[in-house]
Amino acid sequence: MNDATEVALPGGNVGGVVRVGDTVRRPTGPWTPAVHRLLAYLAESGLPGVPRVLGFDDREREILEFLPGQSYGEEVPDDVLAAAMRWLREYHRVVASYRPEGVVQWRTSRSVLGLDEIICMHDFGYYNWIGSENGFSGVIDWDMAGPGVPLDDIAFTAWNTVPLAMPIPPEYAAARVTLMADAYGDDVTPLDILHGAPLRAQRSARVIRAGQDAGDPGMLNLAKVGEPERSERRSRELIERIPDIAGYL
Repeated sequence: MNDATEVALPGGNVGGVVRVGDTVRRPTGPWTPAVHRLLAYLAESGLPGVPRVLGFDDREREILEFLPGQSYGEEVPDDVLAAAMRWLREYHRVVASYRPEGVVQWRTSRSVLGLDEIICMHDFGYYNWIGSENGFSGVIDWDMAGPGVPLDDIAFTAWNTVPLAMPIPPEYAAARVTLMADAYGDDVTPLDILHGAPLRAQRSARVIRAGQDAGDPGMLNLAKVGEPERSERRSRELIERIPDIAGYL
């Protein structure tokens, strides 16, 4: 690939992301400095599978390291889901020591990090996972990072990658959340994940609506796929299915 050639990258609903050589160029926003500080901390900590920040181009887009490999589709195998949960547990362990001071502007909030909070990835789904011939290898698209608790990331993964957002057979859903809990460990239970998923989906819906009201281009683009109404509807449907799923746990 010619270093000057721009190739639009697939995946996600926000748009505007291109590859140029061994770099990725992305639109920026008021949250970008906070995300860059987070990514720099993760790189310094030696966490694998995180793109390095390389600066900005003459169009004021951020320049990030391109992570080689392939993105995953909607049907994520069990071994990949388990590997992703082990990576997420390590990310949470590393980021627990990252304590930005004062009020920080993230994409979805402007706040001080609470004593019981960490910086969550907040978009930990299959569409942001990279795989190599050795399996799960990295995570891209960190723009949604911000304060939260570990279950926020875990429940979000269950929502979009089990996927509890869809009316899958209850026994399959139970097996997948059990796999997630076993792989993540740290006393997280399948019931924690199951009950957390619709609450996390409702949070996403609130964030998307607030972003749309504020004119965030990425959030406005999500209206093309029916958000946030789709997540609101599906979260209500999941709440109705929870007793059937829990019966298999």
